[in-house]
Amino acid sequence: MLQRPVKTPCIGVCSTGIGDAVCRGCKRFAHEVIDWNSYTVEQKAIIDRRLSGFLSQCVSNKLQVTDRALVQWQLSVQQVAYNESHDEYCWVYSLIKAGASQINDSNEYGFCVDLPYRDLPLAELRDIIDKEFYILSEAHYQRYMLTPDLFVERRS
Repeated sequence: MLQRPVKTPCIGVCSTGIGDAVCRGCKRFAHEVIDWNSYTVEQKAIIDRRLSGFLSQCVSNKLQVTDRALVQWQLSVQQVAYNESHDEYCWVYSLIKAGASQINDSNEYGFCVDLPYRDLPLAELRDIIDKEFYILSEAHYQRYMLTPDLFVERRS
């Protein structure tokens, strides 16, 4: 089976060069940023699934997609780049990342913001989601990359 290439998640805002273990831009681990070009398509796909899953979780905790097709149509009309293999919550994030200040009525874009966040400007909500995405990626790194000995069976 021929696998599709996985586009790098790099957004050109890398913080691993200044010592961060998790990039504040793309949320990959430092070793993933460094080794990306040597990874197989499957290895890249595993990282991509982790990142899109974390982002989707962060977005879906703050808003709901009401019309998936409308979200996709708006992405096309607004000429916003997005990954079709990701879910609609990642797509909405692409929309608000590209043009939060231009979206006056989220219903026209196929989503609605959850009640606790409705009074926030979308740009502020986008920043909250991005920060939560980073925190989730960092927690994953702390739990699974810094403590691998937790998963080694100990013999007494």
